[in-house]
Amino acid sequence: MNMRKKTIALLTTLVLALGCIIGGTVAWLTARTNQIVNTFTTSNIDITLEETTGMNYKMVPGHTIAKNPKAAVIVGSEECYLFVMLEKSANFDSYLAFEMADGWIALDNVEGVYYRTVTASQMGTEYSVLKDDQVSVKGTVTKEMMDTLSPQTDPILSITAYASQLHKNSTEDFTAAEAWTNIGPASQN
Repeated sequence: MNMRKKTIALLTTLVLALGCIIGGTVAWLTARTNQIVNTFTTSNIDITLEETTGMNYKMVPGHTIAKNPKAAVIVGSEECYLFVMLEKSANFDSYLAFEMADGWIALDNVEGVYYRTVTASQMGTEYSVLKDDQVSVKGTVTKEMMDTLSPQTDPILSITAYASQLHKNSTEDFTAAEAWTNIGPASQN
């Protein structure tokens, strides 16, 4: 019986040794990819409105005054509607006149608001707000009209730029009216 136990032990040892040798030489085919890390960052629209000709002007009847407000969408912003709102004092039209520069479209039913679309290829382009970068003092302005003015009643033209994203989703765009509404009540004077 001792011999039998020794034989079984020897056979078991041989089977285990053979299993280790054969198992060690068998290679399993496996593969692994590099990890892909998705990072989702924020997007934004940044705009500028700048003017280099100053803020205060002397009116001379029949003359033009250089006034060069320019609006731009900063490179890297999302495609958008770029709006400008021009607000005139109550007496502005009695003294001065201007035309909008080419490319601006009057927003229906909102006085003094104009827009244009700005796509990726147009980012960084400065858009003049006023045609020929000027306002005109009307030739009908008289000395008597000028004498009635004071710092509190001088004609004023205020310009503010706004922007709202162009694309509603991957397949649809906002209308200009919807985009203006997206800007919110602060712009809806």
